[in-house]
Amino acid sequence: MVLVTALWSIAGVVSRHLESARGFEITFWRSAFTVLGLTLILTLWQGVGVWKRLPWRSPYFWLSGLCWSIMFTAFMMALTLTAVANVLITMACGPLLTALGSWLFISHRLPLRTWFAIAFAGAGIALMFFSQLQLGDPNFLMGAAVALCVPLAGATQWNLTQKSQSQGTSIDLVPSVLLGAVISSLLTLPLAWPLQTSPHDLGLLALLGFVQLAIPCTLSVICARSLKAPEVSLLALLEVIFGIALAWWGASEEPHLSVLVGGSMVIAALFGNEWFGWRQRNV
Repeated sequence: MVLVTALWSIAGVVSRHLESARGFEITFWRSAFTVLGLTLILTLWQGVGVWKRLPWRSPYFWLSGLCWSIMFTAFMMALTLTAVANVLITMACGPLLTALGSWLFISHRLPLRTWFAIAFAGAGIALMFFSQLQLGDPNFLMGAAVALCVPLAGATQWNLTQKSQSQGTSIDLVPSVLLGAVISSLLTLPLAWPLQTSPHDLGLLALLGFVQLAIPCTLSVICARSLKAPEVSLLALLEVIFGIALAWWGASEEPHLSVLVGGSMVIAALFGNEWFGWRQRNV
């Protein structure tokens, strides 16, 4: 799982070394290479018969794929609009937004520690937003708004999974991710046309499609079979730390002090919520 988060975290630094690919073209090529990678992995892993077993008639399968397509598209678009640290810290609120969504739409009762975590993380995000607005970053609000689509779609995905399981239908993660990549590719191709990506950029985008998304997605499914959900959630926080550090080291994208403070508050809130919840379940 640590390897998975390390692979996820290379998106920011790799995108900063693109030469000619811009906007929707970046998203299209990354999603297209993800489709190719997952097609190969699924065929080798589960055999040709996997394509006959896909739940094409299940609305949950299509809704899940739509959520993944939003995450793919919004993530790469956000990286073109604002700093890597801003995107990753905004995305890190996903678990808390998921908990809030389950309270609103599935009537799950949230423990007091989760409410405290939501409030503390919200204060960290507010600090980051206020400081960036004072610095006069013209694209920050747009970038943050697009990045926020990722955890919102992720929260919707989780609640869909919970509802489908309650009705006796389980969503297989890897095929739904593949469907999301297909939808993302089809939606962004007209917006990316005419394609003008250089061979250099194609190589980097292939790296993102295969190494940053297809491979870690498959590995995360395997990890989820052995690790408990709180363990996966805690280890997934490493993506924020790795991603900011890599962009700082590999692309000279130094985050502002207020962003680091706000991000630390978000990570502390997530860590505390998962840690205390884990301790209570094991007492």
